[in-house]
Formats: sequence, structure tokens, C-alpha cells
Amino acid sequence: MDFLLVLDVLGAILLLAVLGLAALAIRRRMIQRRGGTFDCSMRKRSRPAPKGWMLGVGRYATDTVEWYRVFSYSPRPRQVIERRDIVVLSRRAPDAAEALALLPGAVIVECTSGGQTLELGMSADALTGFLAWLEAAPPGQHPVVA
Repeated sequence: MDFLLVLDVLGAILLLAVLGLAALAIRRRMIQRRGGTFDCSMRKRSRPAPKGWMLGVGRYATDTVEWYRVFSYSPRPRQVIERRDIVVLSRRAPDAAEALALLPGAVIVECTSGGQTLELGMSADALTGFLAWLEAAPPGQHPVVA
């Protein structure tokens, strides 16, 4: 009898895990459905020490980039970066420790937005698209790209 109870509990736990993973996959599809998405990790530079890298997905809106965490159930973006506020300070290759936390081939872009310093880790192709999006700002907006 105890063996059946253990199997029932394990089955329920497995079902919950599968449902949780399915919910994450459905959420990502809903985010990507509107188009203009790219894989983008983020790290907020804070003092005295920066926080760790968070895996995410960026999505271009008209004048913003909405950033969503990969491992979150929230339908809302975790960070919204406005094109008129962003200043790209530098770009660099990740160091050995950062390379383990980022997707392969990532380039790190340091920028400021709304008085906050952010680091974005994305592929070279995504970086090209991001910089093109910044430079395509409407007249009157002057994005700064280093």
C-alpha cells in the first residue's frame, strides 16, 4: 500500500514538473509570436558588485526593447529600455567566467538607460540588429553608440 502511495506522489510531482515546463514554453511562444525577438542575457551593474547574468529574450517594440526573463511565468517584461534613453558605452567579448553564463558566441554591450547601467549579452547578429534599431531612431532622438 505504501508503495502505491509513493508512486502516486512521484507521478503528481512529475506531472507538475511537465506542466511547469509546458507553461514556460507556451509563454516563450506567446512572446515570440509578435516577432522582433532575440536571445539576450542581462546583468545590472550595481555597486559594489554586479548581480549575475539572467537569461532572457528581448523584443523590439516601436521605441522600446522589452526584456523578458526566460525562467519566469510573468507575462510582463522584466525590463523596458526606451530607445531615447539608451547610450551604448562599450562592447567586448566575455571573460572566461562570463562565457559560462552566456550563450555561445555572445558579445557584451555595456549601456546606460534611465540612469541605470546595464550589460546585455547577445549574439553578433543580434548586436547588429540592436545597433541598427538604435540608429534608426526618428528625427529628434539622438542615440549614442560607442
